[in-house]
Amino acid sequence: MKKGQVLEGVIKEIDFPNKGKVFLADEEKPVIVKNGILGQKVRFSINKMRKGKAEGRLLEVLEKSPLEVESVCPHFGECGGCTYLSLPYEEQLKLKEGQVKKLLEEVVPELPWEGIKASPKNLSYRNKMEFTFGDEYKDGPLALGMHKRGSFHDIVNVLDCQLVDADYRQILKTTLEYFREKGTKYYHRMRHDGYLRHLLVRKGQKTGEILIDLVTSHDGEMDEQEWADKLLSLQLDGEIAGILHTYNDGVADTIKDEGTSILYGKDYFYEELLGLKFKISPFSFFQTNSLGAEVLYETAREYIGDTKDKVIFDLYSGTGTIAQMIAPVATKVVGVEIVEEAVVAARENAKLNDLDNCFFHAGDVLKVIDDLKEVPDLIVLDPPRDGIHPKALEKIIGFGVNTLVYISCKPTSLARDLDVLQARGYEVMRCVGIDQFPNTVHCETICLLSRIK
Repeated sequence: MKKGQVLEGVIKEIDFPNKGKVFLADEEKPVIVKNGILGQKVRFSINKMRKGKAEGRLLEVLEKSPLEVESVCPHFGECGGCTYLSLPYEEQLKLKEGQVKKLLEEVVPELPWEGIKASPKNLSYRNKMEFTFGDEYKDGPLALGMHKRGSFHDIVNVLDCQLVDADYRQILKTTLEYFREKGTKYYHRMRHDGYLRHLLVRKGQKTGEILIDLVTSHDGEMDEQEWADKLLSLQLDGEIAGILHTYNDGVADTIKDEGTSILYGKDYFYEELLGLKFKISPFSFFQTNSLGAEVLYETAREYIGDTKDKVIFDLYSGTGTIAQMIAPVATKVVGVEIVEEAVVAARENAKLNDLDNCFFHAGDVLKVIDDLKEVPDLIVLDPPRDGIHPKALEKIIGFGVNTLVYISCKPTSLARDLDVLQARGYEVMRCVGIDQFPNTVHCETICLLSRIK
């Protein structure tokens, strides 16, 4: 094989997260082709050759997989938001379960696997979307949607996106039409000029409250009230709680708050999980699948077990969701989170839910746990995608608790950390997958570990 060579083959296996394997007759090792589906015949070009390993970029699906059905979304395949939307949901679950189980069995050969739990909804489930302004092709008309698969520049209008409900689609369509009529320029990610950057929409699945935030640079102007009035005139199933305008002049293609003004209502909304109420601001972290989060947290609560008269550490606590789920039946819960805004929200939410035994500390787990005075009876871990810093993991192990509950949104990071925990005297007692992200490659995992040495 040579770099740039165009080849064809059938995807025979898929490893987490979306690494399809194409086995060629005259090659010992498979070519890794991302974004394919098991059983598809694909055309791909070799774009990486390293140490005998080859990677190919998917060019075209020549034949659909026998597993595939007609996609419910017209943007599927072009938009980079979904990978498995053309698979029946049952097949998606089988695929994810097989990937996660295989990955974890490499470090836990006798894995006590308890299967995978489905999301209550596999369409219209997201409670947050970040849409990007741009164009669908160079110098094309204004677009607002998701990045085209494999492209940094091109934006696909996703006016019929199926991961969100009809309210999102109306807000998206109205905003795009408004700024097209005005001839407003989008922020160019290479030249770093222009005005329109992102549209952030959040909606409570339980409460129906909607928060809308337009993110722009300072390089332009708009009639804020006119745009807000357009949105307020829409006939929506939910109710708009707030309309905001955030400025961001940073060069990175991410949403950053450099000043936000309220055009209507308030700068937060409420969501409910398992009987508790949570106040959510535009940029605070919250699970993107509210109904799926209830499955996740109910399972975590089951794995945690008896908490009576116990002091519990919730490390990487975010907005304190897990801490508050277990606080009513614990003596004390101590949360640690590096994002200060999330800690402020966690404290507000604990007060909102009349929980006076939750205490939250802002800072890096690696540093903060040195200053914690309590000795925990149990530790809950819910780290970001990259897992736990090796030095922080050593300090966590140093507490010597008998029970750890590890919640992971990236099984490769979990496998790495489980390897260390087992070597230091912990045994995996239970393990389960939770599909929080239908139609995508992602999957949550929960592991219960007990100290045996």
